[in-house]
Amino acid sequence: MQQSLAVSAGKAVWQPSVKIHSDETLIALIAAHDRNAMRDLFVRHKTRVFRFLLRVVGDAATAEDLLNEVFIEIWRHAGQFEARSKVSTWMLAIAHFRATAWRRRRASDQLDDDAAASIKDPGDNPEVVAQKRGSCVVIRECLKRLSPAHRTVLDLIYYHEQSIAEVARIIGVPENTVKTRAYYARKCVAQLLAERGIGREAL
Repeated sequence: MQQSLAVSAGKAVWQPSVKIHSDETLIALIAAHDRNAMRDLFVRHKTRVFRFLLRVVGDAATAEDLLNEVFIEIWRHAGQFEARSKVSTWMLAIAHFRATAWRRRRASDQLDDDAAASIKDPGDNPEVVAQKRGSCVVIRECLKRLSPAHRTVLDLIYYHEQSIAEVARIIGVPENTVKTRAYYARKCVAQLLAERGIGREAL
């Protein structure tokens, strides 16, 4: 374990310190089957990957299962990471692939997003309805009404702060396609927000 020099009451004191590895270093260690590195990477990124999966699939239990699949794949294929993008971008690309595959498997059993949005929830009492009026909740409801392709682009740009180029790598389409989808998605969300009396700056 490395040690660091600290000054206390005018005296030099040696204190143990824990080295924080970069994502790239962790991936290299994982490629060498370092389980501690795998644990560190999981702890560092599990929340953001889970939230991404949850927005794509819309079900917490499914997102949890897919999260495990994503990190199993990272463990198995860490040696194939070529550092042509950030580790976080590579991880989100794996998550996108897993979520897309799940959606394809379930396509025949799921309701269309617009049809589902039109179904009234019998469990919504006045108190619940009032709680749903917050801007953040409305924005999430708006995002659910977008197609999966447009919703994924907005999610990656706004919630995961990925650049256009990084989004293109994650979902495997040209950058111009990402720009087009982002423009259309913003326009749709702005319209939906306007219908609810919320300014576009809320997004």
